[in-house]
Amino acid sequence: MTITQLQVFVKTVEMGSFTKAGQALNMTQPAVSHAILSIESELGVTLFIRDRRKGLILTDVGKRIIVHIREILIGIEKIEQEVAVEKGLEVGTIRIGSFPSASAHFLPKIIRVFREKYPKLELVLHEGTLEEVNEWLLTRVIDVGIIILPSEEMDTLSLAKDKMVVVLRDDHPLYIKPSISIKDLENEPLIVFKGGYESPIIDMFHQAKARLRKEFTVSNVSTALNMVQEGLGLTILAEMSFSTLPPNVKVRDLNPQVWRGIALAVPSLKETSFAVQVFIQMVREVFH
Repeated sequence: MTITQLQVFVKTVEMGSFTKAGQALNMTQPAVSHAILSIESELGVTLFIRDRRKGLILTDVGKRIIVHIREILIGIEKIEQEVAVEKGLEVGTIRIGSFPSASAHFLPKIIRVFREKYPKLELVLHEGTLEEVNEWLLTRVIDVGIIILPSEEMDTLSLAKDKMVVVLRDDHPLYIKPSISIKDLENEPLIVFKGGYESPIIDMFHQAKARLRKEFTVSNVSTALNMVQEGLGLTILAEMSFSTLPPNVKVRDLNPQVWRGIALAVPSLKETSFAVQVFIQMVREVFH
């Protein structure tokens, strides 16, 4: 297998199409198809299933192999960066993954400072759910991710603490309380936001020995806030998740206060490329 074939394989997985991969790599569709067939022939396994409706689907062995191929390509990139450093040059790409609220809060400043200091290094952004960011880190789609702590599988650098609050209408009986306990929320209709909140909220109620009444589960913060405004329930969110509130919707602190840790994560600090090391050091300087 050649490096080009491996690059073609990864790009085909990312694009989900021989034609789109060819366009991205400035290659013809037959050339891309031939590269994939060559890898399959050499390995003696089928990497893709061709589905008329879903397009190209990785086989189980393909899903396992793609992780190792990405690691090989990352290793080659590390070699290129080390050679460039020896020559006094700065080259490399940093692939960053983040969930939306963290993207809005952290990335604009990070990108501005990084481009000022290292204009020759390239940043590629991937935005998705917390679950997607963690999966991208595990499968080496990204080099660096912004995640919610704790994380047992990644090396992390703490960025900030984000306070969890109760969001409710100003005519709700609990609004008169300066702070709200989990016990106060027992049997209250709760609107649960899926972006990494479900497990922590379940843990809060479990530790407080309180019954969680999950009324609705949504995947958009605006949806949760508007449902609160309509009197359909309360919600627990992190302050960083919203910048404005609908009319008549207010927040109250939890008692005791609950914080979630936000961190920069990499599969291994010891094995990161030069470009990623530079990026992490810059983030340390900006946020510490």
